Amino acid sequence: MSDLPVIDISPLMAEDGSELASLTRAIESACRDTGFMVIRGHGIPAPVVSRIRDAVMQFFSLPAEEKLSYSISRDNYRGYIPLEFFTPNRAGVSPDRYEGYKLHAETDPLEPICHNCALYGPNKWPGRPAGFRTAVMDYWQHCDRVAGVLLDALAHSLDVDHALFRQKFDQPLTNMTLLHYPPGTTGNDEFGIHPHKDTDALTILAPDPVGGLQIRPRGRQTWLWVEAPDDALIVNIGDLLETWSGGYFVSTPHRVINRSGRERYSFPYFAVPRFNVVVSPLRTLQPGFEYREIEVGAASREIWRSNWPDAAAIDARIDPATP
Repeated sequence: MSDLPVIDISPLMAEDGSELASLTRAIESACRDTGFMVIRGHGIPAPVVSRIRDAVMQFFSLPAEEKLSYSISRDNYRGYIPLEFFTPNRAGVSPDRYEGYKLHAETDPLEPICHNCALYGPNKWPGRPAGFRTAVMDYWQHCDRVAGVLLDALAHSLDVDHALFRQKFDQPLTNMTLLHYPPGTTGNDEFGIHPHKDTDALTILAPDPVGGLQIRPRGRQTWLWVEAPDDALIVNIGDLLETWSGGYFVSTPHRVINRSGRERYSFPYFAVPRFNVVVSPLRTLQPGFEYREIEVGAASREIWRSNWPDAAAIDARIDPATP
């Protein structure tokens, strides 16, 4: 079992600067050592989490033909993802055992930014269950606030102005994936989600009571199970923050194996900057870390393109199949 640091961020949520230094050090240490942490005091009310979980469960219980009517398409990375549709794009690896629903930051199609990057625009919202959109957006807005205060703390660690750093997340490509994992994956050659690193800046996940998340920390060859209290959130950094930190923060491989015999539901939130932000190291490179620049919009488009079963990734750094 992974022993992740548990950090109470309630002073950050309350904008109480008296504990900023100690909390920043704790968050920095977690991002440096494992790239994962458990946070409490996040301010998301339990009913908000319960409502989105119920909405996710109800949606995935709908008849298959109704879910398929909201399917994603190559020109619109929003909507329903059928079971085993996406693969790791790697020979000999079974398709991922999940069905999902993809959402991006809701954007009015008349906004000029929609003409600059096709990943902006309105989402597909299913007609059932009742209250689906409200439940998702309520939770999303709370996650926006949690992500904001964590990014402020990380900006201090990177020795950059937090207001300027936060501006990189104006009109973001932040997104969510609502997920349903059937029981029965083995972890040998079958996964709920195969081993991967997140390609975003920051991921926020409400723990599912069924469990199933595993991580492989830096320097370890074994996979460790992750658990967190129901009232906490699991947070991890992705490749963008690893790059911003010059490898000081670590984007850690993780995967999902559902051996519980029960249905598992999840709704990770992925914080991603604006499409035209170019991410490059803000700190001295760590030994062995290669200098890179990542244009957020181009990287996001490539992730979407390479996810399709008949596509191969161009760049291994942004290939979601890369462990």
